[in-house]
Amino acid sequence: MMATITIPTALRQYADGSASVALEADTVGALLRGLVEQHPTLGKHLFSEQGKLRSFVNIYVGDEDIRYLEGEETPVAGGDVVSIIPAIAGGMYV
Repeated sequence: MMATITIPTALRQYADGSASVALEADTVGALLRGLVEQHPTLGKHLFSEQGKLRSFVNIYVGDEDIRYLEGEETPVAGGDVVSIIPAIAGGMYV
């Protein structure tokens, strides 16, 4: 079975406009690499030159942040929804 990875609006232009992609993978890392294999221009927005997930990219399996699970080794199962949530800075200091 496939897991679905949701792509935020800001990154959809690098994924041919796709809001989500269904892929087969055993771990979050494999799922993300499968996504980048299909959409190579997305890679530089998710991974550093050293191949590490960028610190400002948050990944959730369901409602759980993978940083508090097993990181990229977090297992995924068929039917899981994995979300890419880029950190957003800004605002106004009053």
